[in-house]
Amino acid sequence: MSSRTSRVYRDGIVVAENCERHELGAFIADERCIVWIDLCGPLDGELDQLADRLGLHELAVEDALEPHQRPKLDRYPDHLFLACRATSLDPDTADLIESEIDAFIGERWLITVRQDSAFDMTEVVARWDRSPDLARHGVGYLVYGLLDVVVDGYFDTVERFDEFYDNVSESIFAEHPLEPSQQLHWFQMRRSLFRLHRLAVPMRELVSSLMRREHSAVPEPLYPYFQDVYDHILRATESTDALRDLVSTIVETNLSLRDYRQNQIMKKVTSWAAIVAVPTLITGFYGMNVPYPGFGNQSGVIVSVVLMAAISALLYRTFRRRDWL
Repeated sequence: MSSRTSRVYRDGIVVAENCERHELGAFIADERCIVWIDLCGPLDGELDQLADRLGLHELAVEDALEPHQRPKLDRYPDHLFLACRATSLDPDTADLIESEIDAFIGERWLITVRQDSAFDMTEVVARWDRSPDLARHGVGYLVYGLLDVVVDGYFDTVERFDEFYDNVSESIFAEHPLEPSQQLHWFQMRRSLFRLHRLAVPMRELVSSLMRREHSAVPEPLYPYFQDVYDHILRATESTDALRDLVSTIVETNLSLRDYRQNQIMKKVTSWAAIVAVPTLITGFYGMNVPYPGFGNQSGVIVSVVLMAAISALLYRTFRRRDWL
């Protein structure tokens, strides 16, 4: 089900919310007003109507209607098109949940487009309301609030990955080997981490491109705030790099531990095989159908038993001293 949310600022103060279509047209025409419109779900031609009214570029509209856009910032003569993805992680299923948010950025309006309601815009609105004095700087502040919430979501996702791999680091030294289901879960989490990294890197480029002064997309008073967002996404990117290195280390350590455990088992099996080989050798020798010392006498039995017990005990003691048993 589609929905439309809107908000109108005049001189940095909210003057209207969730307006009707004809009211929005009047506010858009008012040069003192800043208009935000959020379209969620099947658009049913509503975006096309806004595109005709605001002169949105057809390629930008096509990108907004097509899902799975990578994070990017496209520049057109009279507006910008921004595509980004919010993320969250479910550690139990190892699913990285992605929510695409597309935005048309004009001089006096911001149009956000979402395919579904997985990303909650109320958090963005709450972020705008947290610093109402900055709203007088116009659309740039609305864009900052949107990016700030999205990037904070990256931090939350990285923290979940960090907690998971802390637990993994402890579990690989457990005595019991990993179950196949655990190994599959590890692989799925590793794949989700790589997907997060592929989203974080272009987000860094997106914010950097938005901050370039030659494009005048960000008002000068808002540069410290966008710099803060850039620092956050840079830290998130570095964190994903560090986690990827940690995952590689965990995989290598797990393989080394598996080989070590197999070697320990092989040493024990080989040691017992050597001990068992001694009685086998002696009984095999005395079992030959040829005369030998003690053949047919009780002394031969005693000698063979003593040899088997003595040599086996000697081997057992030697292996125990070398920690093979």
